Amino acid sequence: MIAPGELKPVLTTLALPPASLLLLIGLGLVLAARRRASGLALVWLGATLLWLLSCHAVAVWLALNLLPQQTALSVAALKSSDAQAIVVLGGGVHPVAPEYAGPQAAPAAAMRLRYGAWLARQSGLPVAFAGGPGWGAAQAQALSEGEVVRRAALQDYGLTLRWVDSQSRDTAENARQLRPLLQKDGVQRIALVTHASHMPRAVRAFEDAGFTVVPAPMGFILPSRSGLLEWLPSSDGLEASRTVLKEWLGLWAQRFT
Repeated sequence: MIAPGELKPVLTTLALPPASLLLLIGLGLVLAARRRASGLALVWLGATLLWLLSCHAVAVWLALNLLPQQTALSVAALKSSDAQAIVVLGGGVHPVAPEYAGPQAAPAAAMRLRYGAWLARQSGLPVAFAGGPGWGAAQAQALSEGEVVRRAALQDYGLTLRWVDSQSRDTAENARQLRPLLQKDGVQRIALVTHASHMPRAVRAFEDAGFTVVPAPMGFILPSRSGLLEWLPSSDGLEASRTVLKEWLGLWAQRFT
């Protein structure tokens, strides 16, 4: 029997672009066989939305208008925040990386780890990492994200992670799994590292678990190209729009939990 959580990545993928828009276009093509005008209208709508959501300028606009805004945490603010530890959230794993002869952290996880390691050097605070197998983990993934990142932190930054959660499958579980680990050492106030778009949901999850959270966002969705290039479709533009829409839907869903 499939656990409800195992359907999350499937349903999320279907609800977000490009899958949702491709389904809309497909529905339009089927409908056009009987109701040409209505069917072609759906095809046009789906194609137009796919173009727009693939533009980085649209992703920036969505981030500014759909999500609570975040500000970067300065080193001075971190030092004066009374945070007792830095908590870095996972962002995925490449289960097979032949060039390294083993699994490696996905780009999102690597970016978060790098920022967490930098904050640790600046502040001297210990670091925790939360990242287990994930609901959509590939069968080829032999190690949890926590174990993969533990090795990367030591090899790439000379950083020994003091606490590692290797069991959690989503943000809510990140918070619940880390709580007893940090509580043993009297840690209650944390600096939380994750992408700016993900920060609102992450803060809510960790506060619900009993932490006091100092947000340390990174990976902001900001203008990155000049002029017309911001309005031309690209894979990273689509990915940025998809990220914003995913977090927006997640915030709505979080209201009912």
